[in-house]
Amino acid sequence: MKIKLGPADFAEKELRGYEVGKRNVCVAKVNGRYKGLDDWCNHAGCLLSGGRIEDNLVVCPCHEVGFDMDTGQNVTSPGIADDQPVVKVEVENGQLVIDETFSK
Repeated sequence: MKIKLGPADFAEKELRGYEVGKRNVCVAKVNGRYKGLDDWCNHAGCLLSGGRIEDNLVVCPCHEVGFDMDTGQNVTSPGIADDQPVVKVEVENGQLVIDETFSK
C-alpha cells in the first residue's frame, strides 16, 4: 500500500518535510527526480527539510552534515553522524507517494 504525501509540484532543489505516522520524511527534487530520506538527522535531531540541497546532498541546517540523496550516506562528516535511511518516492497521478512501511 502507498501513502500519499502531496502534489508533485516542487521547484528544482526544493525541500519539503512530511509527517508520516510516527516518522518524518524529507523529499527533494534533484535533477528532475524526487528523492527522499528520513527527515530526522541522527546527529542532533534537526529536520533535514530545513536545510538545503547542494549537488545531490541534503545539508543539515544545524551542523552542515551532508547526506547523499540516493544512498543516505553521510559524505561530509562520517565520524559525526550515521547514514540516513532512504525513502523511495514515486509520482502517481501527479501525487508524491511512498511505501507504507516507512511509517512504521
